[in-house]
Amino acid sequence: MTLGRLNHVGIATPSIEQSVALYRDLLGATRIHAPFDLPPQGVRVCFVDTPNSQIELIEPLGENSPLHGFLARNPAGGQHHVCFEVPDIHQAKAEMEAKGARVLGEPRIGAHGTPVIFVHPKNMGGVLVELMETPKEAH
Repeated sequence: MTLGRLNHVGIATPSIEQSVALYRDLLGATRIHAPFDLPPQGVRVCFVDTPNSQIELIEPLGENSPLHGFLARNPAGGQHHVCFEVPDIHQAKAEMEAKGARVLGEPRIGAHGTPVIFVHPKNMGGVLVELMETPKEAH
């Protein structure tokens, strides 16, 4: 497995609209995508483009969202995960598990429409890491 580019930093928020205002008004973000629901993952997502990456704003969607626990511990929101691209998600999963890392679930389609996995923070220095198969249109 070869670690690819940083694709995005995931920021959990109780309100995408309020977070968008911060990135727009305080930091001058000009490329803000329309929010959309991702029901299989229990989140609402909005991407904010930066010159070399993206910020993924994620808000709970429904009562069973996995973000509720995070926001209970961090009511104002905060950094939830970092996402790196990998060439092949199935190879990345197999290699992470072979090296003793705990992969949370099976590959599933993420917000960019490509397969993703998450690696447990205990195996990544306290950081939840998302690995995302590099989008085909990126090459």
